[in-house]
Amino acid sequence: MKSLSIINNFAQDLRLDMIYKIRLILDIKEDVIRDIAVSNETTLEDLHNSITNAFGFDGNEMASFYLTDDNWNQGEEIPLFNMDDANDAIAMQNFFIKDVLSEDKSKLIYVYDFFSMWTFFVELITVAEDTNQFDLPSLLLSVGEVPSVAPEKEFTSENIGDDSAENYDNLENFDDFDFDNFDEMIN
Repeated sequence: MKSLSIINNFAQDLRLDMIYKIRLILDIKEDVIRDIAVSNETTLEDLHNSITNAFGFDGNEMASFYLTDDNWNQGEEIPLFNMDDANDAIAMQNFFIKDVLSEDKSKLIYVYDFFSMWTFFVELITVAEDTNQFDLPSLLLSVGEVPSVAPEKEFTSENIGDDSAENYDNLENFDDFDFDNFDEMIN
């Protein structure tokens, strides 16, 4: 029985190429959506290029993908380029879509042009066998027009319900703060 399991796993590794259908939603009030199809062998750098093409950007700006949970909470960054001296540093070219997106982990955040902060929600719609019906990557759906200027981002923090926050607005009571237990306060 164990050998049958090994054979099944091997057969799954040799299966046909798969198509990942991905929905891209620009983070603005109006609906601006693109659905694209890419191969499971596509790198995140290739996906970056597909996104910039689908939305009409020139692709010359820095960008990053961010891993997320189901609630779109931003996690680990995967930048376009390796900014570290180490060869094994994280970069888009080192990650395949099949390693980052799955039915269990189906969401990413993509940020293009850090000065303008074009932000996209990237979600896996479906995975299907490649039947060679169309060339990949392929734009499947286009809804809405991309604005000429990125919307202003409003960065806010959650209200933690702590009335002592008003004490931090000025530095008159600076000496009253206990910095010896700072780590305990923030954890």
